[in-house]
Amino acid sequence: MGDWIAFWDSEHSIYVNARHRDVHYRTIAQDMRTHLPAGATVLDYGCGEALHAELIAGSAKALILCEAAPKVRAALARRFAGDAKIKVCAPGEIGALPARSIDVVVLHSVAQYLTPQELDTLLATFHRLLSDKGLLIIGDVIPPRTAFSAPRSSGSFARSSPTIGGCAPTSASRAMARRP
Repeated sequence: MGDWIAFWDSEHSIYVNARHRDVHYRTIAQDMRTHLPAGATVLDYGCGEALHAELIAGSAKALILCEAAPKVRAALARRFAGDAKIKVCAPGEIGALPARSIDVVVLHSVAQYLTPQELDTLLATFHRLLSDKGLLIIGDVIPPRTAFSAPRSSGSFARSSPTIGGCAPTSASRAMARRP
């Protein structure tokens, strides 16, 4: 995953122009919002630039933006420093959150960059963090061995299911699906 973190932390050119970048992030935020209950505590893991995080934070109790790319995370922290509803953190800080403290976890365009072991560990952490009626949203998963030259962006989201985007479930995702 390190190479992808470095890619997202650099000046990359996956967007045609500023409008394309804005529409990409706005679409993601709008799509996320349709799945979120009002007053939820939301963890957006691998949030990227989160250009329209205010659309999520508007109806949420709290929004935690978790980003691995240091420069992107620093920019998010500066941008949302005065917003009491939005917290920015690094992936290493997620484990310290209290059990059952998150209502919705969003993992959008991240799973494909993780090894099966990293994904199992992450899903186990989400399992611990999610409230009893918590929701895990996994979106934009590129199947293994798909030919592409840059990360694909999409505004479509799906609820966790036995197979998403052709990817086989990990042991943690199977355990999560059995949660009472």
